[in-house]
Amino acid sequence: MTRTKLVSIPLGIATLLLLAACNTGSSGGGLTEADVREIVNEELSSDSFNAKVEEGINAFVAKNEEEQRVAAEEANKPQLVEGVSVDDDAFKGDANAPVTIVEFSDYECPFCERHVTEVYPKLLENYVDTGKVKYVFRDFPLSFHPDAFPAAVAANCARDQGDDATYFAFHDKLFGDQKALNAESFTKYASELNLDTAEFETCLTSGKFDEEIQQDIADGTKYGVSGTPGFFINGWFIKGAFPYEAFETLIEQELAKS
Repeated sequence: MTRTKLVSIPLGIATLLLLAACNTGSSGGGLTEADVREIVNEELSSDSFNAKVEEGINAFVAKNEEEQRVAAEEANKPQLVEGVSVDDDAFKGDANAPVTIVEFSDYECPFCERHVTEVYPKLLENYVDTGKVKYVFRDFPLSFHPDAFPAAVAANCARDQGDDATYFAFHDKLFGDQKALNAESFTKYASELNLDTAEFETCLTSGKFDEEIQQDIADGTKYGVSGTPGFFINGWFIKGAFPYEAFETLIEQELAKS
């Protein structure tokens, strides 16, 4: 076998030849172990070998990324959850609308704020205000957001003095400035909505709505919510701050059924 032919063969075969050379020594008159080592080293340092290694790595990375993409797509695919309750929580729209969206949300969550800013107004304009969707808001304050639970309490205290419209007006103020989720701001918002601030402040510390919020958390957890926001569109669960088009697709699907 010539030196040129050995260089052109796969690395695995060259390795076997190296092992053979190691076993036979230099007594056979052919390639010595040193010869084979030199040839293999040349092959390992060649541009063609490095190109093959890079190609193999890129193929592996691409395959791994595709597998992760498919897994993520599968995990985020809407799943139908039976028996999702609206409880007695605040809602917008026609109570008898053919489609119901139940949102589980956290007032301190940046992804929830993004939904409120980018998607929520379009949903109100195109579906809620036209009587096609009933939009329900349920609390799901996450444990690592210390201001989320007090904010949920404040919104419920606002509703307690007013109605669902009052609740959502307060909801909009909370999401309007997530850096100001504190008692002072809560009272300021209550005053702006012409609520009795003394009664409101008493409500904030009374624990009146703690059980209500804990029930929302328990229900959301039972339905599969583990982060926020989470949405159920006639029971179809989508996780996270998805673009408007994702909601539109499911809403139109459910409207077509009705």
